[in-house]
Amino acid sequence: MLRAISLGVALYTLWLLLSGHFEPLLLILGVLSCLVVVAVAHRMEVIDHESHPIHITPKLPLYWFWLLRQIVKANLAVTKIILSPRLPISPTVVRVRAGQKSDLAKVIYANSITLTPGTVSINLDDDHIEVHALTNRMAADLQTSEMERRVSRLEKSR
Repeated sequence: MLRAISLGVALYTLWLLLSGHFEPLLLILGVLSCLVVVAVAHRMEVIDHESHPIHITPKLPLYWFWLLRQIVKANLAVTKIILSPRLPISPTVVRVRAGQKSDLAKVIYANSITLTPGTVSINLDDDHIEVHALTNRMAADLQTSEMERRVSRLEKSR
């Protein structure tokens, strides 16, 4: 039930942000539409710990902040490579360990890799992710497993 309430609040907040309407009739219609969506999702039994992961919510802002810093650093590195007259790229494919227990955490890890410029997750197996990296250094940075540890900490926040 807590997940259904959380989903309803999240949907209504998103509706408010996207609509920008604050007239009473539209606010009531927004609440009703969100209630219908939550009721249908509850009846379909699709509100679970993976589709609406409120268990990771407390640690998520810290992870997002860390990931945003990594994205900015990688953007600067890719920009430096592109602007270099020699274009020092060394494309490589590496396999990195994905030691997370849940599928949700593995997907968060793979998506975080893809969000970081210069790296793209190309395949997710049971416990490994194949990653295409623009340079050997970017591939080596993935091998340090810092991102994997941080995603694993998110998973352990249950």
